[in-house]
Amino acid sequence: MKSKKEIELEKTILSKLDGKSLETARMIFQDKEVEFLMNYSNNVSIKRLGFNDHGPVHMKRACLNSLIMFELLHQAGVKFNLENEGVGTVEDSKVAVIIASLLHDIGMSVTRENHEIFSSLFGIKIIERILEKVYTNEFEKQIILRSMVVEGIIGHMATKSINSLEAGLVLIGDGCDMEKGRARITSMIQRKPRVGDIHKYSASAIQKVNIEKGITKPIKITVLMRESVGFFQIEEILFPKISSSPVKPYIELFAGVLGEELLQYL
Repeated sequence: MKSKKEIELEKTILSKLDGKSLETARMIFQDKEVEFLMNYSNNVSIKRLGFNDHGPVHMKRACLNSLIMFELLHQAGVKFNLENEGVGTVEDSKVAVIIASLLHDIGMSVTRENHEIFSSLFGIKIIERILEKVYTNEFEKQIILRSMVVEGIIGHMATKSINSLEAGLVLIGDGCDMEKGRARITSMIQRKPRVGDIHKYSASAIQKVNIEKGITKPIKITVLMRESVGFFQIEEILFPKISSSPVKPYIELFAGVLGEELLQYL
């Protein structure tokens, strides 16, 4: 059964879509294999490995983050790779971003190491059956978007080189899901200190991540925290992801402790 937070996120995502992108998101939200993979990924991540949320709420937050940035780029007149290269439309790019962001962590159902590879392996048949329905009688488009989706999934850890804005949005959308709620369950379960706890404590310090229209660039990301330990999340996770993303030239990045002056990274 889906949680209240999942349902709210789905409604918010659907409210931002129409046409093929709306059809795509609806299909994924109704897909039982996707639902079970998302839930089991969270089980492995939290209960077995002791990591933070890598389940349905996280993947849907990452999707919403990616879509917000997608619209800000589009409104600013930025052309995405599929359109710029003459092989697709803005709508096609949005479909690719939606599928990739909603499937990017299903490989956590196996393990953390190289989970982006497993996400792609598990995702291929899901990607193909969705594209076959959304792009009926458009076989070339199915092939192109399949590659674009896989690039988005493979690239979300910033360990593999990506070269499209579409994949870059998936990467940053994932990185922006860093608010304190994502680390809440592991903080409650684990009481004994262990190596790597800085990730848990720094994530717990993040209060809010705002994505909005920038002043000098299309996108402004502001990370607010209650303690300075939250800067670890910025400098070790979010900033490296933005730096390796083709979307970097379009982003302003600010971070700081609530009530204090913000530090500008980009």
